[in-house]
Amino acid sequence: MRTPTAVLPFLLLTCPALAGPGAREVVLRSPDEAVVLRVAPDESGRLAYSVTLAGRPVIERSALGVRVDGADLGQGSMLGPVERYSFDERFPWRGVHSTARNRGNGARVAATHAATGTSWIVELRVFDDAAAFRFVVPGTGKRVPDAASAFQLPAGSTVWYHGARDHYEGMHVRKELPEVPAGDWAAPPLTIRLPGGAGYAAITEAALFDYAGMMLQADGQGGFAERLGHAVPPSYPYTLRYGEENAKRLAVPAPIVGPITTPWRVVLAGRDLNALVNSDAIASLNPPPDPRLFPQGMRTPWLRPGRAVWRYLDGPSVEQRPEETADEHDRRVYEIIRDFSRLAGELGFEHHVVEGQWRRFSEEQLRDLVEYSKARGVSIWVWVHSRDQQDTGERRKLFARLHTLGVAGIKVDFLDHEAKETIDLYQAILRDAAEQQLMVNFHGANKPTGEARTWPNEMTREGIRGLEYRRTPSWAEHNATLPFTRFLAGPADYTPLVLGERRRDTTWAHQIATLVVFTSPVMVYGANPASILENPARDLIRTIPSVWDETRVLPPSAVGEIAVFARRRGEGWYVGVLNGPAARSLELSLGFLGKGKYRAMLARDKGEDGGALEIEEREAGRRDTLTLSLRAGGGFVARFSR
Repeated sequence: MRTPTAVLPFLLLTCPALAGPGAREVVLRSPDEAVVLRVAPDESGRLAYSVTLAGRPVIERSALGVRVDGADLGQGSMLGPVERYSFDERFPWRGVHSTARNRGNGARVAATHAATGTSWIVELRVFDDAAAFRFVVPGTGKRVPDAASAFQLPAGSTVWYHGARDHYEGMHVRKELPEVPAGDWAAPPLTIRLPGGAGYAAITEAALFDYAGMMLQADGQGGFAERLGHAVPPSYPYTLRYGEENAKRLAVPAPIVGPITTPWRVVLAGRDLNALVNSDAIASLNPPPDPRLFPQGMRTPWLRPGRAVWRYLDGPSVEQRPEETADEHDRRVYEIIRDFSRLAGELGFEHHVVEGQWRRFSEEQLRDLVEYSKARGVSIWVWVHSRDQQDTGERRKLFARLHTLGVAGIKVDFLDHEAKETIDLYQAILRDAAEQQLMVNFHGANKPTGEARTWPNEMTREGIRGLEYRRTPSWAEHNATLPFTRFLAGPADYTPLVLGERRRDTTWAHQIATLVVFTSPVMVYGANPASILENPARDLIRTIPSVWDETRVLPPSAVGEIAVFARRRGEGWYVGVLNGPAARSLELSLGFLGKGKYRAMLARDKGEDGGALEIEEREAGRRDTLTLSLRAGGGFVARFSR
């Protein structure tokens, strides 16, 4: 499905200018002139680009182009006139902050491929914290696009990435660039620590519509080539659910009818991790929402961020007991689910995600569950299989039924592939769900690419290795890595907070801190709400919001070692510290606070018992410093209220 044309003209353009009849080199600088993107043919006539940050390399000269019907348009193309523009706008956003800024400079570069005579456009944009490019190839009829660009990293870089086997639910591994073997797959975002203290970068994509998703493949020489979904080995989750024959079918490149507009290839770049985490480039590269479907944009009233309870990880068993009849079992399951809504109301949570058991409820039971929950301020979401959403008529019929019953959202599971037909299904689901005012949470999903700007009914998606996985060597290291890898792409439904043995090498304080550090506008909690209500930190937990006005990444944050986040909602601040696998001490400055005194509630690990907390209440101000002694896998949480 193509993005509706009504939402395409979203830039605030100023001073468009054409540069000459043709250009040998195009240079584009960010507004603060820190990020520079250069495009020019190399000695062989191959179009190439490079990116620098404060004069130091982020991406060395690398291939630039797109294949169409087997012809690489980046090889042997002449650059033509350059139309330059600038843009500066703000728009509502959810997650790391509540208002995003789309500010930068752009250029549309005309190009002509000598061998085929194809006229096409290379579009470039630079922000103060990112560079991006995409291609537009006019035309009619069916044509097959494929990847032809690459990303050459500076020597001495360190990278973090995971492979393709688990789709987007792998464990990120840290490697020095020479250790990356040829053929290795990297699921974006690929995070980079630049050599010599030059800063950090990440490679991913934005505005993935009507196209196959991108993964990266290492060349063994410090570079990564873009690859599209059809070229990536099918993931284990996909072949498990859909079989090898379907995987072979999706290994064939998909045609596009009419003009080809690729997604943006994005290189985030910043002097520190705070710049990377706070970049708005990915969202900004997406069109704004259709005002017909979202008359108040992201603030349309039926779009309701919040916290959700979920029985799946930590609830009473719903297996049928030997002494139960089928009807007795179904009734018991219904009562368990209904009680979770009661507990959600006691916590002040806004949502309740119900897994597939809802399909055994009668129409009367489902309606009763919705009304019972609504009376307690809780909205009901229901799980659906993506396979059942492929028939347009049946999908629309189901969504209309759910809307009539008062269901607020759907959790769509088991997509597990980035072939074009799967990406098209995402868009069809979002469109039809918006027509029925249904919010959406995708599971078994690929990384986000900023689509939630265009479709703000997408509240979160998985695409992450979360607490559903039991077999994870170290949650501590994984959790201290995610804020600077996967979460750079956008919100993730990690299903945080478990208080039992599933937390493995992490403590209660660490688990609670994930609620502050991880971003998900609908935050689905893994813990049984009854155990949250019994926890000594319950009064702290129940106030942690799911969306934020401001986020600051504080020192000494380091990928895989420690994540220290301060986040503001209104006038209140929260701090979350996720410590990795090594114990450490930390002096935490409270300089992020506003003027005056705050009431502080602090939650620390207590002794050597990972399932114990020390709660302290005190006054605090911006000139204060907290001394934290963090055990391996430990954490710290604080709330500062006026």
